[in-house]
Amino acid sequence: MFLVQLGLIGICIALLPLSYVWAKADDKFRKLVWLTTFLTLDLIMFGGFTRLTDSGLGCPDWPGCYGTSSPFVAHAQIAAAYQAMSTGPVSMAKAWIEMLHRYFAMAIGVLIIAQTVIAWTARVKKRPLHVSPWWPTSILGLIILQGAFGAWTVTFKLQPVIVTTHLLLGLALLGWLAAYLTPIPSLDFAAVRWMPAAVFGLVLLVVQIALGGWVSTNYAVFACTDFPLCNGQWIPQMNFEHGFHLWRALGMTGDGDMISQDALVAIHWTHRTFAIVVILYLLWLASRLRRFESLRKPANGVLFVIVVQFFTGLSNIVLQWPLPIAVAHNGGAAILLLLLVMLNFRISSSRPGRATRPARDVVSA
Repeated sequence: MFLVQLGLIGICIALLPLSYVWAKADDKFRKLVWLTTFLTLDLIMFGGFTRLTDSGLGCPDWPGCYGTSSPFVAHAQIAAAYQAMSTGPVSMAKAWIEMLHRYFAMAIGVLIIAQTVIAWTARVKKRPLHVSPWWPTSILGLIILQGAFGAWTVTFKLQPVIVTTHLLLGLALLGWLAAYLTPIPSLDFAAVRWMPAAVFGLVLLVVQIALGGWVSTNYAVFACTDFPLCNGQWIPQMNFEHGFHLWRALGMTGDGDMISQDALVAIHWTHRTFAIVVILYLLWLASRLRRFESLRKPANGVLFVIVVQFFTGLSNIVLQWPLPIAVAHNGGAAILLLLLVMLNFRISSSRPGRATRPARDVVSA
């Protein structure tokens, strides 16, 4: 019964953006994708908030909370768990944070299902939608996989490799949505030669985001407490073998021992050091790509977000990881990924013989 209740909650939340989109006179499908992309970005940031507030196990089962659809209903179980261990992962506030994250994830799933139904209906009725129905279908498959990793995040008790993969899948969903939304205002064939450089920049960014996720999921944020040095040294004592052993429980080594401080330092220092490589490369890439009119806006966006990311990352260290700045740092990484995806698709669409995407889609109400 509680599964039906959870589904109804997700549908009710999704009805708000759906009703807003359907109130518009034209271009409904594209507006729906835009809104889904925006909400996905918000969900990624809220997922960071959930992780940073230690709320990932606020409800220690899945998909409900102690077998119910709401922390209201599970109040007695949550109160008992909190009374048994007030410093543990369960509290009413953490339970609500975790369940709100799940509610909004379900709502995005409903929006993706709606896009899939619209696309296949347009194919059957031969309406001009200008997108293959396999595109939203592939996104639906991705969000099902993402949901599975969300479940495993709980059942595997925040195992770092599971949580980091969950983050990366969320970013993949955001990037795949952004691919459809990338506007192609004009073709610039001279930009095509920058395609390998742009792809390499995207790869570097994904690696850096994965390293950042690894820092967060291993709670290695405070492993280095100063900048630019790490604990007073340029190259501190580190244990890469334990730090980057993927399949292990949270806070443990692959052998089941408590993870050492040197392993956490290795995780933090690697993310910080690789950030320098990524920043310098993306600054160079964006400064070159902004010379092309069709790439100028996203390239300028990359330059701006890189500066913001540097200062939020630095502030996290200097100010001891204040929650709003930490969430903003997570969101900045997602926005940077979105911009890099758009740059890559704009360059790819500038190839000779590649048709521009029509300005709008037509979907009957």
